[in-house]
Amino acid sequence: MNKLATEFLGTTLKNPVLTASGTFGFGDVFQQFYDVKKLGGIIGKGLTLNPHSGNKGQRVWETASGMMNSIGLENPGVKHFIEVELPIMKKQTDYAIANLGGHSLEDYVEGASLLDGSDVDAIELNISCPNVKSGGMLFGIRCEDARVVVTKVRDVVKNKPLIVKLSPNAESVLSLAKMVEEVGGDAVSLVNTFNALAINVKTKRPRFENVTAGLSGPAIKPIALRMVYEVAKNVNIPVIGIGGIQTTEDALEFLMAGATLIEVGSANLYNPTSAGEIVDGLENYAKDNIKKNIDEIRGCIWR
Repeated sequence: MNKLATEFLGTTLKNPVLTASGTFGFGDVFQQFYDVKKLGGIIGKGLTLNPHSGNKGQRVWETASGMMNSIGLENPGVKHFIEVELPIMKKQTDYAIANLGGHSLEDYVEGASLLDGSDVDAIELNISCPNVKSGGMLFGIRCEDARVVVTKVRDVVKNKPLIVKLSPNAESVLSLAKMVEEVGGDAVSLVNTFNALAINVKTKRPRFENVTAGLSGPAIKPIALRMVYEVAKNVNIPVIGIGGIQTTEDALEFLMAGATLIEVGSANLYNPTSAGEIVDGLENYAKDNIKKNIDEIRGCIWR
């Protein structure tokens, strides 16, 4: 009996461990370190409708207990992904999730429509992207802006589960999650990176050309965990927990806070076997602490 088997939107995953977008490529590179198929699923590199070269200048900066990145969604574009990267990705995993971003409402809708007709198993919608038509404010900051994007994408996504990835920089993450449920989103994942700043004291300038960048890693875990807890208690759709998960204990904390699945992100970059190690750790934990299924501990701190 597989005690880690997890029901998620009509599919039984072998365990609740996914890899976060942008930290695992499309899975093939990591096969040299371990059998990636042991994971519950893979979320691919963030996509935009058209190919994108990403941001100029400094892209990554290490911080205390974390890292900052300003990659800028460098990616091959949705059509290229469907034709080239997706078949590769499907060989690495039983559950392939495409992560979609966009810089306009039209890009989101067209990209989502193409992915809905592809072989991906689910779509994770990244609404932490700047709306170029509204002066660059992120779609996912204000609930009313996010509602428009999620509603329009939901209208064209007919065949695939729709997961919406929430930004911790939003006016209210809980309000966003409730809105996603209200307009028909199937699940939410949280949190994306925190908006942060690093300064080069020698040049007296920001380290990143865009001034601010996204903070991730262990430093954000306690805050991300709190947000997952607050959302999971108050919505009736699955919650995927993200934020500084690097050990089995971290993963267990998110599950106990109410997450259905978890995503391993930055840890993949400095320990390429981290996600696989977490699966092993959960299996060992389940032997001694789980009677039938991992559901027994999900949300246990408040249920």
